[in-house]
Amino acid sequence: MDLINNGVICAIETSCDETAVSVVRNGTEVLSNIIYSQIDVHKKYGGVVPEIAARKHVEIINHIFKEALKEANIRSSDIDRFAVTYGPGLVGALIVGVSFAKAMAYALKRPLIPVNHMHAHIFANFLTHKDLKPPFICLVVSGGHTHIVDFSGYNSIRVIGKTRDDAAGEAFDKIARALGIGYPGGPVIDRMAASGNGEAYSFPKVSFADNDYDFSFSGPKTAVLNFMNTAKQKNIGYRTEDICASFQKSICDILAEKSIKACIEKKYKVLCLAGGVAANSYLRMKVSKMGKGSGIDVFYPELRYCTDNAAMVAARAFYAKEDDKYIFLNATADLKIDIDNDK
Repeated sequence: MDLINNGVICAIETSCDETAVSVVRNGTEVLSNIIYSQIDVHKKYGGVVPEIAARKHVEIINHIFKEALKEANIRSSDIDRFAVTYGPGLVGALIVGVSFAKAMAYALKRPLIPVNHMHAHIFANFLTHKDLKPPFICLVVSGGHTHIVDFSGYNSIRVIGKTRDDAAGEAFDKIARALGIGYPGGPVIDRMAASGNGEAYSFPKVSFADNDYDFSFSGPKTAVLNFMNTAKQKNIGYRTEDICASFQKSICDILAEKSIKACIEKKYKVLCLAGGVAANSYLRMKVSKMGKGSGIDVFYPELRYCTDNAAMVAARAFYAKEDDKYIFLNATADLKIDIDNDK
């Protein structure tokens, strides 16, 4: 395809609790990738507080923008295009990034490329694997989303499976909170599971007759909570590390199994991971092992590109078919993944 968005792209990401600005040249050359995380701010609440997140974005975004330009060793006038996440996400947080990007694009008379946050996670793979090309299956798994995506072209992206209740990352957060081991739950469970026994307990894996690619993580989560409550009532001890390892195994095994199955049935030879949970060490090991056994190459981004960042936003903008100023762009909290603009 013709890549119309070459040159220097300055991308902005504020969909949740990270304020991020990145400068990327020609889609994959990351000149800077500055991220301000609010984890310490929200940790005491056990999750992200939307109003606090939005205010923090307002306080820090201009500073992060200046830091990104400084690290990239460019001036604002050197920017060819701006890109910004406009959804899905927390609407208050999104508004901050979209408003800042619109103001900069208008002031500098530059085009502004709107980016779907979930597309950006998929395109993070192109930052790490520069020779990667469609078609492939992508497992997009994070705190708010769990999808199996048929990526048949840069602008032909279709969901073929998704969670019907909790996202995988959300389930990790809830179990971590119940165990009292900290926030965010995914990284903590991953660390503790390393010294636990994944075979200690058997938690359910859910499938559906009408769409075998769909997920449900409410059941496994409830099974863990019921186990903990029963153990407390009967004064039965357990190792937290074993709970972490067993729960992680139940979640990641089903993610890997359904994703590999999608590749086999679609006759695709490549599976990609994307999103914050793509950083999970057990999930990476599981899909790589299953992929090797099935003749499927497995790719995932570097750890720094798994969680929310702006470099992935620039990577997606580079391949975007549209190129306009989008002065009337609005933040959209609920944005679907599906797109078919390659034709």
